[in-house]
Amino acid sequence: MPRVYFSGKALALALLAPMLAIIAIFFLVPSAQGLWYSVSRSVDVFTGRKIFVGLENFSILLTDPLYHQAIITTVIFSSLVVFFSVSLGLILAAMANRVLWRARKIYQSLLMWPYVVAPAVAATLWLLMFNPLVGYFAFVLKQAGIDWNYHVYGGQAMTLVVAAATWRQISYNFLFFLAALQAVPPSLIEAAALDGAGPVRRLSSIVLPLIAPTTFFLVVVNLVYAFFDTFALIDTMTSGGPYQATTTLVYKVYSDGFVGLNYGSSAAQSIILMVIVGILTVVQFRYIGKRVHYG
Repeated sequence: MPRVYFSGKALALALLAPMLAIIAIFFLVPSAQGLWYSVSRSVDVFTGRKIFVGLENFSILLTDPLYHQAIITTVIFSSLVVFFSVSLGLILAAMANRVLWRARKIYQSLLMWPYVVAPAVAATLWLLMFNPLVGYFAFVLKQAGIDWNYHVYGGQAMTLVVAAATWRQISYNFLFFLAALQAVPPSLIEAAALDGAGPVRRLSSIVLPLIAPTTFFLVVVNLVYAFFDTFALIDTMTSGGPYQATTTLVYKVYSDGFVGLNYGSSAAQSIILMVIVGILTVVQFRYIGKRVHYG
């Protein structure tokens, strides 16, 4: 294959300049500003003047019980969302992969619809269905003897946001799992069936190991989704309540910075959140990823 050589660096720099400018404007500059905010404190809200306070914002956060609660809430919320969205996505993909060919496209299209719904719209739909006063499913729950009111009970609010976040992400997982299942050679499944392996044995010994790379990829993607992309759902449905029961780390960054106007604490929280997600990703790729075989 012939190679292309440039006589000088001017053309290469010119081609890279637009992308470098975008990275600098939308990533490097805000990152530097956030880093400065995390080690400073506002002394004049009118002029925006700040003074350097070092690690004071971080030390206050580490001793704040509300921040500790937000960490626990994030761990519970993200674990539930990742588990249910990945598991249900795999189950639905396996079911769609077994239906008749003529009906398969219809099932695939219907199962993909939730992913194209905007987060705020999805949150509004769930609020209407489970509204304690006018929601149909809230009425069904009350008829079953359940005192349903997510405005009061933190466990119910957490259940509602987990269900909404899972429902929206299932379609994404379904699409990847379906592609992975269709790539499994049918001859292997047929050979295992002829050897007497049942459906569970074929799933555990053949199908799951072959789709392990897809599963690992989806676990990482869903973890990032649960940490960051669920902000609109929480903000629309519960606003972090009741009593901080659904305040995750990313929502606390917003509430402290844009509602409480504590930019120093908000910036420090964003840096801690970035470090936590980075550590989790490294751990996943370094330890869990070693057990995944790519062919």
